[in-house]
Amino acid sequence: MIWTPPPLTAREVVSDIRLPDERVAIVGDVHGNFRWLDIIARSVSTLAPGVTTMLQLGDWGMDPDTTDETLDGTGIERIYVTLGNHERWDQITPLLDAHPGCAIRVSDITWLLPRPARLTIAGRSVLSLGGAASVDKKWRREGKDWWPDEEISGEHVSAAIAGGPADLMLTHESPAGTPVRAVREILRTNPMGFPEDARRDSASSRARVAKVWSIVYPKLLIHGHMHTPGGGQTEDGLRVASLGKDWQPGNLGFLDMQSLRIDTPTLVQIREAAGR
Repeated sequence: MIWTPPPLTAREVVSDIRLPDERVAIVGDVHGNFRWLDIIARSVSTLAPGVTTMLQLGDWGMDPDTTDETLDGTGIERIYVTLGNHERWDQITPLLDAHPGCAIRVSDITWLLPRPARLTIAGRSVLSLGGAASVDKKWRREGKDWWPDEEISGEHVSAAIAGGPADLMLTHESPAGTPVRAVREILRTNPMGFPEDARRDSASSRARVAKVWSIVYPKLLIHGHMHTPGGGQTEDGLRVASLGKDWQPGNLGFLDMQSLRIDTPTLVQIREAAGR
């Protein structure tokens, strides 16, 4: 018998998110990997005592029941997900459409952010812009494990810009013109051999993020999606951080909301702190 994850339902919706947290956990792609989520969540109480909020940057893929069971007793009280490309869009899109502009709680702990979303954390303005282009869609099935809903639309871009400046920008997609050398190298060499049409779609998606980035002008932009950790700074001082995926270094970091600096533990530190 094939296990099917439970359907996503809206347990609560809110249109205004204001958090007092001076420090939060920031997490890259998880891909439904509850074993990895358990490890990083259990490491938090040792590595960053008092941190109770996670900001997750897409390709979440966790089902609600497993998420709550995995995080029970870890100290993590809430996760806000900036949606990625590999998500259950057949269920997520109807929820977002039914509650426009609202964050939707789909488990005791998990909140899915709208596209775009505005949050205030420790007095800092935060913009979340979910979505990305799937460069692997050639090997996926539309309506089964790939949906066009993943794309960042022109409407998303316009709404994100209309919200005005932000201190921090959270995305799944990387911006075009990234200062992160590791990301630029992946884009240049195409080590996975993705087809040219998919690479063009990716370039268009990154251009949309860059348009928002250049106007909203956040001090720091953090993204996932590229499966490579790294950081960089533009000539005019804008910082970008790329997070690794599950099992990679740089998947977990701790973000100080006042300085907007990220402390990234090593894999050894994470495993030792989790007792694994």
